[in-house]
Amino acid sequence: MKTRFWFTKMVAAIATLMFAVTSVTAADNTSPILKRISQTNTLRIGMTGTQPPFNMKNRDDRFIGMDVDLAQLLSNEMGVTMEIVEMPFVKLLPALEDGDIDLVISGVTATVQRNIRVAFVGPYFVTATTILTKEEILESINTPEKLNKGERSIAVLKGSTSEDFVEAALNKPVITATDTYAEAIQLLKDDKVDAVVADDPICALSILRNPDAGFVTLNKPLTIEPIGIAIAPGDPLLINLVQNYMQALTATGALEIIKAKWFKNGAWMAQVP
Repeated sequence: MKTRFWFTKMVAAIATLMFAVTSVTAADNTSPILKRISQTNTLRIGMTGTQPPFNMKNRDDRFIGMDVDLAQLLSNEMGVTMEIVEMPFVKLLPALEDGDIDLVISGVTATVQRNIRVAFVGPYFVTATTILTKEEILESINTPEKLNKGERSIAVLKGSTSEDFVEAALNKPVITATDTYAEAIQLLKDDKVDAVVADDPICALSILRNPDAGFVTLNKPLTIEPIGIAIAPGDPLLINLVQNYMQALTATGALEIIKAKWFKNGAWMAQVP
């Protein structure tokens, strides 16, 4: 019954969205990226595939997650084919700047430093940075002040705002920057680091997926993180188009439906290894 209700709401939201925005048409030379999308009928979206529940791969090696659903909705309503370009997190923005991809939808926090390089539309999700550690360690690092005492070994995702936070906030931390969250979590499981600093959904999911590891997290976040869609600069018409689509997704309730699917319902966990 819940599945039918969710499907009915999504169909209604998409139907409304189709009337709220128009398909991509040919753009002139002032909009080079949008022009290329129109000519090739393809929207290239950068994504890691290693950031559950934002994006991940299922047992059939297909991309799933909130980011994937959002990317598919945008592509469908633009009338183009979605092409997910898989790459490590640290390479996403450089690939966007080089023109290898058109958008990045991969749990990327909009920061001043990143916004100097590329444009952001959103946020489509607001999360928080927190600490994942083991119960016996938590008491000694459950505040930024305690975390900053002594030499701490911390695992972070390479190129993430969590890495920036640890470097800026802690006194001489021993940082291990990994290409994926899974690598960072494994280091904590094997007692090779004291903690993992990451987005709250990643930490919460790690606790659920490793019930015997003794993982715990903080009650209060370290920072607030607005997650947005990254777009290469130099194409104001594409930025405007994506803004219009995101406003329509929000107004129709489609964005909230996607959030609930991946963050309030854990049924998807049966699909992943």
